[in-house]
Amino acid sequence: MATVTRRRNTGQVTGESIVIEAAWLYYHDGMNQTEIASHLGVSRATVVNYLQEAKERGFIRISLAPKAFTTHRLAEEMRERFGLAAVYVVPDGTGTEEDALLRVARGAAEWLPSLLEPGDKLGVSWGRTVYEMAEAMPQVQTDHITVSQLVGSMATPYGFTAEICSAHLAQRLGAKLINLHAPAVLSDPELAARLRAEPIIKDQIDALSHCNKAIFAAGSCDHSSHIVSSGLASHEDLDWYIKRGATGVLCGRFIDAAGRFIPGELDDRMIGVELDKLQGLDMGLLVSVGADKVAPMLAAIAGGYVTHVVTSVATAKGMLAAA
Repeated sequence: MATVTRRRNTGQVTGESIVIEAAWLYYHDGMNQTEIASHLGVSRATVVNYLQEAKERGFIRISLAPKAFTTHRLAEEMRERFGLAAVYVVPDGTGTEEDALLRVARGAAEWLPSLLEPGDKLGVSWGRTVYEMAEAMPQVQTDHITVSQLVGSMATPYGFTAEICSAHLAQRLGAKLINLHAPAVLSDPELAARLRAEPIIKDQIDALSHCNKAIFAAGSCDHSSHIVSSGLASHEDLDWYIKRGATGVLCGRFIDAAGRFIPGELDDRMIGVELDKLQGLDMGLLVSVGADKVAPMLAAIAGGYVTHVVTSVATAKGMLAAA
């Protein structure tokens, strides 16, 4: 007996509904565009337009399984060379440095939910990469996750603040949020000490000691870097730390090539996590990309802050060549 394909009367479904139906038939039911066109009683070109509209309106989210990025040769070589738990390496593509940053941020966003467990207390740093990761994070349902802001607030040339990074990530994860209601750096060490002693801020800082997982980027010691443009450190501050061997910046603190913390006058004026609280965690997720980040990333790994890395092919190759 011949199978009869019943054509759909598109008068029964229009507008947003037909766009959603076309997307469902294509992505969930596995029908090809010609079959969908026949089913809906429209042309194949119209189906193509429906699918494009579904993407543009955010009805479709396409992701690749993390295993594709964590088990190939380069990721495994990184993991073995640096003694890491896992590495997620995204393709370089053909775009600009900006495109590379966005790809790495999206990779981190897609990987992170699989790295979290019920009851985790997740510390979140600041910076452009961390912000873009939070923005790319899909809405997921987690169980009893707490997100804590690791560094106080500061100015930024990118139009976001440190608390936005943690707040947006917490919202996407459905997590409890603990913000740090203080500037990252003050002009007076005594004022910073008084603020750290304020009960509400003291409780927020104490919460950082209970984080068992953290997300951060590695900053460079460059006069054009975010550490200067955000106002966290002046050019004079940066020169002072560079003379003492500063190679990278982690959560606003300077480290040398071996990952050792370099104490200085700036630390007395800062409000944020101390670096020893980031060592020995269940997960230290380093999300960075770019040739200028190779040395800072290697320093962060050497210091014992990192268990997991998300980066690009070019950056991973640079790290392996420099190690």
